[in-house]
Amino acid sequence: MDLEQRVAELELRLAALEEREAFSPAGRPGEDPGQESFWALKGLKEQLAGLGADTGGVLFTGDVALPTGERYEWQFGLLADVLLDRDWTASADALAALGHPVRLRLLREILGGRRTAAELAELDGLGTSGQIYHHLRQLSSAGWLHTTGRGRYAVPPARTVPLLVALTAAQP
Repeated sequence: MDLEQRVAELELRLAALEEREAFSPAGRPGEDPGQESFWALKGLKEQLAGLGADTGGVLFTGDVALPTGERYEWQFGLLADVLLDRDWTASADALAALGHPVRLRLLREILGGRRTAAELAELDGLGTSGQIYHHLRQLSSAGWLHTTGRGRYAVPPARTVPLLVALTAAQP
């Protein structure tokens, strides 16, 4: 097989993976939401019309099966005027807790099934056990983690989809 053929084959495989990964385009301001890829937006607009919400709204939702076997279905929405009138500084601690690479890795590992500080301390690149406990406390105080007994940590069910939404929103 020549190099050109191998590159073409790899490009096809990459395109298939990317299509699977991003099943619905995010959309851009001014794009026509009438196309089928905007099914969630269409449903939101129907709900907002029923409420007489002229200023619009925001909805995020998810159906997530974790490697641990847990499954979470969740949705949350707010009217735009309510969201725009809120004190955004109240969210600063929760957002700041996500602003550290070690904390993000801890959350990913905990969602993946590593639930104790001892299991987390076995991983490379997370620092000393004291540093790990510091990060776990920060995540817990911001509501991204809670203890489930016997020194085990978990992302609360009501925070799992919002965490993944925040990470999705932060994608470049």
